[in-house]
Amino acid sequence: MEDRWLSVDEISTYLGVTKDTVYKWLSERDLPAHKIGRLWKFKKEDVDLWVKQQAKSIGNPKK
Repeated sequence: MEDRWLSVDEISTYLGVTKDTVYKWLSERDLPAHKIGRLWKFKKEDVDLWVKQQAKSIGNPKK
């Protein structure tokens, strides 16, 4: 069941940031997510791609 949707708690742990940072990125940096009712849900693959794009846009092309 690797292709499941992740919660804000899970994605913050995965990225090593606080939940507040995740919410800030949702509102200010277009972190890819879907809102289901009051809950935000994330696909790990989409977030991984977004992180890579963010790194490139600030001049840090690490793979």
